[in-house]
Amino acid sequence: MFSVSYIVMAIVFLLLVSMIRIMREYERAVVFTLGRFWKVKGPGLIIIIPMVQQMVRVDLRTIVMDVPTQDVISRDNVSVKVNAVVYFRVLDAERAIIQVEDYFQATSQLAQTTLRSVLGQHELDEMLSERDKLNKDIQTILDKQTDAWGIKVSNVEVKHVDLDESMIRAIAKQAEAERERRAKVIHAEGELQASGKLLEAAQVLTQQSEAIQLRYLQTLSNIAIDKNSTIIFPMPMDMFSAIKKMAGNTDEK
Repeated sequence: MFSVSYIVMAIVFLLLVSMIRIMREYERAVVFTLGRFWKVKGPGLIIIIPMVQQMVRVDLRTIVMDVPTQDVISRDNVSVKVNAVVYFRVLDAERAIIQVEDYFQATSQLAQTTLRSVLGQHELDEMLSERDKLNKDIQTILDKQTDAWGIKVSNVEVKHVDLDESMIRAIAKQAEAERERRAKVIHAEGELQASGKLLEAAQVLTQQSEAIQLRYLQTLSNIAIDKNSTIIFPMPMDMFSAIKKMAGNTDEK
C-alpha cells in the first residue's frame, strides 16, 4: 500500500511537470486544443494539458536571413550575381503558424523571387549607384506580401553585385573614356574663355594705337631678357608716327 501511494504520487508529479511550460520574454506559445486553435500564451509559466493540447513555440526576435546568390539579368541585358540579407520578425504568432506552413522558408523563397524581379527591372548602373532605392523597393514589396503571415520585414540590404571579368574590363574602359571626355570638355571651355579674353584685349588695343606700340615694345623687352641670341624684328612705320606724335605732345607741354 505504501509503495503504491508513492507510485501514484510520482505519476502525478511527472504529469504536473509535463504540463508546465516556461516561455521566455521573446517567445510565445500558439496553443491548440484537440487540433483547434485556442489562444496565444506567454511569456512566463503556462499550463498545457497533455494529449489534449499541443503548443508551437514562436520566436518574436528579429531574424537575420541570408538570401542565396541569385542570377539576375538587368534591363540592359547584363548578367550579374546578387545576394542580399533580409531582417524580419513575427508580429502575429497565430497567423505565422496557421496561415503558412513554414514562415521562415516561405519568406526566404519570396525574398529570392522578389530580388530577381525588382533588380531585373533596372539597368546595371542603377544597381551599382542606387542601392538604397532598390533596398527600399524590395523591402516594401516583401513587407506587403508577408503581412498576411503576420511577418514584418523591417529591412533589406543588397550585399554584393558580382560581375564577370569581361564586364569589369568594359566598365573600366567606359570610366576611362568618360574621364577623357570630361578633360577635353574642360580644356575646350578653357580655350573658349581664353579666346574671349583675347578678343576683349584686342578690341581695347585697337581703340588706342599707342597702346599697341607700347605692348610691342614690352614684348621686345621681355624677349631680350629671356633670350641671349640676337633677334631682329621689323619696326612698323606707324610706330614711328606714333612715337613722333607722342614726342610732339611732350614739346607742346
